[in-house]
Amino acid sequence: MTDSSVSQVCSRFHRAIELIGSRWTGAILQTLLQGKTRYAAIRGAIPDITDRMLSERLRSLEGEKLVVRVVTPESPVRVEYELTPKGRELQNALREIGSWAERWIPLESGEINETATESKAGNHRRTRRARKAKSA
Repeated sequence: MTDSSVSQVCSRFHRAIELIGSRWTGAILQTLLQGKTRYAAIRGAIPDITDRMLSERLRSLEGEKLVVRVVTPESPVRVEYELTPKGRELQNALREIGSWAERWIPLESGEINETATESKAGNHRRTRRARKAKSA
């Protein structure tokens, strides 16, 4: 194949990869696939993310209409985040990325080998078997 026969990258594809590929964004989306979630729970599910970065990413995802901020007027006010239909459509893509990562990205000592979507979907048995097989 010559250089002149290589197609130009699709602008939509490039923008989508940059959007979901931003640091922490995939982890936030994966957490929100479990359903409506409070800020503190998102923060607790993602080790090492700072409050500033989580707030920034959530605002960005809101701006892209992937996430909606839900405020419930009670005492104290309850603020939760959930995926929009547009955001939920990323579930299959994120699952495929997770499958690819399971095959090709080695775990470092102490890292977790179970995703929130696997756990929620009831696929945790497969993950445990994979963990046992890798440790054997």
